[in-house]
Amino acid sequence: MAVSVALITLLGFFFNYIFEKIKLPGLVGMLLVGVLCGPYVFDIISPELLKVSSDFRMVALIVILLRAGLELRKDTLNKVGKTAITMSCVPAVFEGVVITLMGPWALGLSYLESAILGSIVAAVSPAVVVPLMINLIEKKRGTKKGIPTLLLSASSVDDVFVIVIFTILLGMYSGSDGAGLWKLLEIPESIIFGIIAGSVIGYIIYRLFEHYNFRATKMTIALICVSIILTWLEDKLKTRLAMSSLLGVMTIGFVILEKSEIRAHKISQKLSKVWIFAEILLFVLVGAQVNVQVAWQAGLAGSALIIVGLLARSAGTYLSVLGAGFNMKEKLFCVISYIPKATVQAAIGAVPLEMGVAGGEIILSIAVLSIILTAPLGAIGITLTGDRWLEREEGSSKDE
Repeated sequence: MAVSVALITLLGFFFNYIFEKIKLPGLVGMLLVGVLCGPYVFDIISPELLKVSSDFRMVALIVILLRAGLELRKDTLNKVGKTAITMSCVPAVFEGVVITLMGPWALGLSYLESAILGSIVAAVSPAVVVPLMINLIEKKRGTKKGIPTLLLSASSVDDVFVIVIFTILLGMYSGSDGAGLWKLLEIPESIIFGIIAGSVIGYIIYRLFEHYNFRATKMTIALICVSIILTWLEDKLKTRLAMSSLLGVMTIGFVILEKSEIRAHKISQKLSKVWIFAEILLFVLVGAQVNVQVAWQAGLAGSALIIVGLLARSAGTYLSVLGAGFNMKEKLFCVISYIPKATVQAAIGAVPLEMGVAGGEIILSIAVLSIILTAPLGAIGITLTGDRWLEREEGSSKDE
């Protein structure tokens, strides 16, 4: 396993460098490394690493979400709050409904199977969106209107919303309709308890850091470890309590920034160094989940369905940002930023097949194809348009 980690790290560095040289996002190169080195192409990555890849991906996601939390300012969140709530559900509903209606015609699925497919495909990828938004915040692009912060927060809640809908639909398929519908309550429950857990933990950690005055490196390691335990708690408590641990992780960073900006910046600098390695692990291992042969089975009909779904999603995103005070280019940037899919599709795309859903293989094919089509396209679109379409803030004094 150690050799596989070393190999994908070196290849990740190399492809990241090559893609950035040709003005493309480095993460696209890392996704490509994962696809090529994964079990479905050249099969270079060891089976032992693939078995624990979900844990590695989670740790990498925690690192980037902590960084995101440490960039979330209260005044900016207040500015974009209403729009963030709308963006966390409206685009996903638009895309999911269109795929539900088109699925039977395009793929021969039942309406319920199409709805399950729609709930998988409708999720945006925080793994792609969050690091690119942090990069824009560091460049002060769009920060005056809070656009990167809006997309950071909305994309995280979007995943909570979509995964709960997916769980409800699976429950309906297996015959437990009532229990499935009750799960709608898990959407606000997940969000509320995730924020509460993150706030409490963040405050306790802040007090400990204040009292003991740890070095920044030790504070960073402690934060990552506590965040990992929080995600473990979510899994252990899921039968009793719905809680979005990833939202909690972002909240931990947010609380620390609110309480001690100097300490938050020190931790953020350390996390940015950890992210150099974590980024490679995240995107290479996400790429390794992509089965090109399975995606190929989806064919033109599958590609057309994804494109139609994206058009519906784009309409939902555009409607969500009306009234937010954005100009046309900024609205279109938000639309483009909501294109990438990867994290959720890689995590739950195979679940219907494993549970015996009749159209499970087709659902998996479309989920995989959606990653191949949208992750690179969205990442490239965000990178190219962010620097061109978002206004650069000249000084923090102009924030208010």
